[in-house]
Amino acid sequence: MTALVVLLAVGLAAFTYLGLERLGRRGWVPLAFRAVAWTALGLLLINLSCPVRGATLRPLVLLDASLSLGAAGGRWREARDSAASWGEVRDFGDERLISDTLPRRGRSLLAPALLAASGTDRAIMVVSDGEIEDVRDIPADILARSEVRLFPRQQRPDLAITQVSGPARVTAGDSIPLDVTVQAVGASARDSVRVEVLAGSTRVGTRIVRLSGQAGGRTRIVVPPSALSPGDHVLRVALAGNQDAEPRTDTRLHLVTVAPTPGVVFLAGPADWDGRFLQKTLREVSQLPVRGYVRLEGNRWRSMADLRPVPLEQVRRAARRADLLILKGGVAGFADGSVARGIWSWPSGEGGEPQVPGDWYLSATDASPVSGAFLSQPVDSFPPATQLTPMEAGPRYWVALYAQLGRRGPQRPAVLGHQEGRVRRVTVAADGLWRWAFRGGSSEQSYRSWVAATASWLLGGADSARGLARPVQPVVPNGRPVLFEWVGSGSPAPQGVTWSSTAEPAVSPVVEQQPDTLRFDGEGRATAWLSPGEYRYRLSSGGSGTVAVEQYSEEFLARAVTLTPHIGRVRRATARTAARDWLWLFGLCVLALSGEWLARRRLGLR
Repeated sequence: MTALVVLLAVGLAAFTYLGLERLGRRGWVPLAFRAVAWTALGLLLINLSCPVRGATLRPLVLLDASLSLGAAGGRWREARDSAASWGEVRDFGDERLISDTLPRRGRSLLAPALLAASGTDRAIMVVSDGEIEDVRDIPADILARSEVRLFPRQQRPDLAITQVSGPARVTAGDSIPLDVTVQAVGASARDSVRVEVLAGSTRVGTRIVRLSGQAGGRTRIVVPPSALSPGDHVLRVALAGNQDAEPRTDTRLHLVTVAPTPGVVFLAGPADWDGRFLQKTLREVSQLPVRGYVRLEGNRWRSMADLRPVPLEQVRRAARRADLLILKGGVAGFADGSVARGIWSWPSGEGGEPQVPGDWYLSATDASPVSGAFLSQPVDSFPPATQLTPMEAGPRYWVALYAQLGRRGPQRPAVLGHQEGRVRRVTVAADGLWRWAFRGGSSEQSYRSWVAATASWLLGGADSARGLARPVQPVVPNGRPVLFEWVGSGSPAPQGVTWSSTAEPAVSPVVEQQPDTLRFDGEGRATAWLSPGEYRYRLSSGGSGTVAVEQYSEEFLARAVTLTPHIGRVRRATARTAARDWLWLFGLCVLALSGEWLARRRLGLR
């Protein structure tokens, strides 16, 4: 290729000076300068490259920086020092684009880093403990081309609390049941361990867990109603007196909100079958505390749980402070003054609404937030509604179910909803849907799914106390982000947030203010990476809450080694150099053009 460029440059220069300008022997000097200049330009344009003898690029070393290498028995320092001596080090593990001197990543994801590195000409080396969770996502040919060197951890006996589950929100006066799972990792001679629940420095519950070898044990600890005041509380569930290899697995966190009033308030007046089945289903499918009150005679109210008398003022106070207010029958007036972000109305004629009795068969639509509850279900074959309250759907309304009298005539809205500002509303114009749940089978499952989906949509509106964004999971393991989801109206917008944290919440009241910004993606999600601890956040648009990051991580538990050490099949690529990297070639081109200009001037040419 170089010879071709030289011949072409000489030929063009000779044609110019000997053919076009006919200078004869006088044109040999500018001809030579032009040939040299055009040769240099040609080499720069095509950017010829060639290998550099004896010079090779350093391997690209992908170092596993997940928490597992820093766990008990992990060999982080040995792996880090070895990786630095073998090549250029890049960390991998989770989604963060960071590099650290300590293993802080909460996952062991190799595929994204390996796929990105495979696009280079450099040799690739993977340094890990072998406990990779996405090996199946890595193409076999790319993994075979990469060299793998392992530093497996040394397994040590450990007791770990692997799961804590319980209600996220309760009403003042409710007990809080917590289900705790303890697992034995490695050989453990203990047959029991004491688990305690702490709220700050106060112990609010304790229980002995019997262990059954590697299977561990389970127990339920009930926190008494008087232990916690209204507000957010981070409960610490810990193994008491346990001393083992990995203390970070001995404590788990659980965030519970104690509300002065229930999250879901159901008012029925009078009682009927629809109200009874709806209240029962709500308690089963909702994670929020549900309080039901029924008006049996006159203006006297009773609790749906035990039929004890309840003062009218208590009912009004619960309705005003509820997150989700459900009104069945002639109780629509209780919605006045309520701060509920979701109102579920179920008129049945008690308020003077016209009623049309008959067999109203229902059919589902696809254009509603709750349409997923009826997918692939023969809704028109379910038991019909017994009567319908005629209603019209406005331009901003969605309709989930239409009703048709005797499967003939026009379709009328039976379940419709809309949003007014921050308040979401759903109206059920049909009575007799309790027969879906009573019949069983697919109609019962559709009824349960519909109740769950409707409650979820109603509670999805912006909470004035929580703001336009709320955490998807308020407690996350070590090395994992706190996810916020946008719940406001309109497109997600960046939200300023201030974090308040304490190093030892139970000891020191001093807080540290940390400003930050939540930036939402196309799905309305924003991530915040926080160090282990308890945090109180406040959004710039209003609203606040509590989140926590545990010391615990699944990375601390020994897992199966999914990588095997091997030598890469591809030799290390040698380095190459290109024409545009040669500065002297640019200088030669400039000198040759300057020489040609001087030669032409001496000949009296332009």
